[in-house]
Amino acid sequence: MNIDDILIKMEDLLEGTWNVPFSGGKQAVDADALRDCIDDIKLNLPTEIKQAKAIVADRSEIISDAKKEAEEIIKKAENRVRSMVANDEILKQAQTRANEMISQAQAKTNDIKRAADEYVDNLMKRTEEQVAKSLVEIKEVRRELVSVKSKVPAAKKETAEAKK
Repeated sequence: MNIDDILIKMEDLLEGTWNVPFSGGKQAVDADALRDCIDDIKLNLPTEIKQAKAIVADRSEIISDAKKEAEEIIKKAENRVRSMVANDEILKQAQTRANEMISQAQAKTNDIKRAADEYVDNLMKRTEEQVAKSLVEIKEVRRELVSVKSKVPAAKKETAEAKK
């Protein structure tokens, strides 16, 4: 189960609550089921964080591959220039072509890096938002549980006094 499924389960638990008599509209929640959901979230968060780290590692690999490709293109251009040194006109053409290839390689490297950075940033942003949302929901549910727990003994005491 992923975090989204667990959150949906928590929402279902909250929708299935019942009103506690004499509590001013407070509702009771199945605390064990809610604790199970929180435990599931704790178990799944490390998995999602590992996935985010893997994406960052992939980004580094893409950039590394792009740099290697650029270096290979540069080496090929340099080798080609050396082999054409015999003739001045050919040399000038080779230098022009080498510079174009270097510029293209650098542009391609920059494009790949920019795309990888945007992809990783977007993914990390979505992960951060989901984790933040989950944390807010967990805190809210926990506050509600504490509130319900503190009111239940008071309600039992009032009921016992009313019976006397």
